[in-house]
Amino acid sequence: MHVNAKTDIYGIIGHPIGHSLSPFIHNAAFESVNLNSVYVSFDVHEENLKDAILGIKALGIKGINVTVPHKENVMKYLDYISDEAKLIGAVNTIKNNNGILEGYNTDVTGFTESLKEHDIVVEGKNAVILGAGGAARAVAVGLSLTGVKSIMIANRSKEKARNLSNYIKNNLGINCIDVTYDDLNQLEEIDILVNVTSVGMFPDINLSPVDESIAVKAKFVYDIIYNPEKTQLLSYAEKHSIRNLNGFDMLINQANHSFKIWTGMNFNKNIILNTLKKKDFVK
Repeated sequence: MHVNAKTDIYGIIGHPIGHSLSPFIHNAAFESVNLNSVYVSFDVHEENLKDAILGIKALGIKGINVTVPHKENVMKYLDYISDEAKLIGAVNTIKNNNGILEGYNTDVTGFTESLKEHDIVVEGKNAVILGAGGAARAVAVGLSLTGVKSIMIANRSKEKARNLSNYIKNNLGINCIDVTYDDLNQLEEIDILVNVTSVGMFPDINLSPVDESIAVKAKFVYDIIYNPEKTQLLSYAEKHSIRNLNGFDMLINQANHSFKIWTGMNFNKNIILNTLKKKDFVK
């Protein structure tokens, strides 16, 4: 990669951000299609979010991905928000369209495509989502659009869980209720258990959002965390021979959709996967 005065700049904002694989994915993608572009990480604290977004325009940055904890708060600083991002209530992709900042969300498609790729049947199933933030809404919307029977939203903040469950019921017509983590002890089984919190993410790799006693009730466990490759929650699932999936495929799929929003092109997923394998991010 040769960076010069004509190089277009893309990136990702979040906090913390050191764990992100997005720079490796997008830089490999730009190189694979011969685009003079570079993708970098920006560690942005919540109190600096507005200035960071204004900086996109001032610096002429072409596109930005948005990760925790900014996916929801960033919306108020954008000029345009797509219908899917409005439905989800969160933005993970920003395109600088000649000074107009456009917000999109590629998490839903990234999530649902990863389920299809692994032949995970959602229709008619009961799901439990751990967490109630922007990623939780994307996952809940994705499950709803693919025919899930019911959803439980478990979160430490009861109010946040209730707001999300009411939103899903009212906007998508799915039977959705809010519960506490303690309430999960009363369940006999869980068809689909999805963690959308950051609990267990690097560097806190020995933590799990729920105890092993909850994980063992699941028939399928999905943790959208991808670093580490195997979280403590997924280790519980594997220990009990429960089918499980990390967030890597969701990451690749949503990244591809972001890439298309910015460039009008898809990248070759196999090239990206091989690049990450060479760098030892994927075993």
